[in-house]
Amino acid sequence: MRQGVQVAGLYVHDQDEALHFYVEKLGFRVHTDARNGDYRWLTVQHPEQPDFQLGLFTPQAPLVDAGTAQMLREAVAKGAMPPLVLVVEDCRAAYAAMHARGVEFTQEPVERYGSIDASFRDPSGNGWKMIEARQWG
Repeated sequence: MRQGVQVAGLYVHDQDEALHFYVEKLGFRVHTDARNGDYRWLTVQHPEQPDFQLGLFTPQAPLVDAGTAQMLREAVAKGAMPPLVLVVEDCRAAYAAMHARGVEFTQEPVERYGSIDASFRDPSGNGWKMIEARQWG
């Protein structure tokens, strides 16, 4: 029996806006887009990582109550959530391509710690660190 993490989620304030960002600007693809009343299960995946899904969820019932949902939206917008990490083959090339597609970076590519990294946020405020894959050997 295989076991492992299949979906990790993050909170977004607008699922349609997040979907556009992750698909059109980052190159992810839609895995699941299902509704149950007001609740929407929306996941995307990176084309080179088909066994893993990133959930784009709105803080709402049945996950949390209205007060908690508002608090979570405010925390995400302030960048309070831990950053996600996107590994790329060439950070400078990925930066140029993503910047041309309208991704707003908070840090241009910088060489440090034996690699190159850059930072950006999604439209909801979730932080991303983009790191160049290290060449071993």
